[in-house]
Amino acid sequence: MGPLSEAQVDAFWRDGYVVMDGAVSPTDLADLKAAVAGWVEESRGHEGPWGETMDHRSRFDVQPGHSADAPALRRVASPQEVCDVHLRVMRDSPLVDAAAQLIGPNVVVNNVKTNCKQPGSATEIRFHQDFAYEAHTNDDMLAVLLFVDDVTPENGPLEVVPGTHRGTIFDHWQDGVFTGTIVDDDLDGLDEPVACHGPAGTACLMHTRLVHGSRPNLTDVPRTLSIFSYRSEDSRILHPNHLPSVHEGEVVRGEATGRIRCVAYEMPIAEVPETASFFDQQARGVPS
Repeated sequence: MGPLSEAQVDAFWRDGYVVMDGAVSPTDLADLKAAVAGWVEESRGHEGPWGETMDHRSRFDVQPGHSADAPALRRVASPQEVCDVHLRVMRDSPLVDAAAQLIGPNVVVNNVKTNCKQPGSATEIRFHQDFAYEAHTNDDMLAVLLFVDDVTPENGPLEVVPGTHRGTIFDHWQDGVFTGTIVDDDLDGLDEPVACHGPAGTACLMHTRLVHGSRPNLTDVPRTLSIFSYRSEDSRILHPNHLPSVHEGEVVRGEATGRIRCVAYEMPIAEVPETASFFDQQARGVPS
């Protein structure tokens, strides 16, 4: 038995997402807040992206207009490599147990990232599917989006389109350019998105094929998500991970089986970002 009820498990497979209360302990949540606040303060000393991941891209990404007076940290890639609390939550927290209920019993780490929207941030994430960035042998994969701050309807909450995980894997290329977005013509045929909000410590568990995005933060308070992505142990990546880490493939629940499970699907292969994050890829997209 895990932290999710039977009704929540059913809702995940029906809708492609489920919201979970109390996804981490109060201590872990406080430590995550402190870590992010420290990175925001550190960003004041940098004019642009800084740090380095294992594939030599910048670990810390800032949006255009960032300055010491108006820090605009927007992503930390593989934070668990440089932050003990992110590593601790990735390995052992209620959100990991919930992931195992949905795609287990054998679960491994896919990637980890922290996305920030600072007060008044213009950062907008256009609608997309995570799976379009990360082809695997099967799609028993999910992201756990942990609310490090309170998420409200006004500060850029995650927006999801229920049920789209059971439908098309949309093309995320436009005119030969991988923009990492779904064109408006494809979105027009979908239902209206649903916003996911709640107090800090809440999490949204989201299927890798679910269509989702988010709007800018229009408030004077930050909105931060620490995102822990997991996959079934028998789902193997088919191209370089767009967020490589020394922890990729680490077993966090169950055991290593040494087996690969394949399902049938077809989609264009993604393009690994050349810069600090996928925000630059989405910026190349021209609204249709």
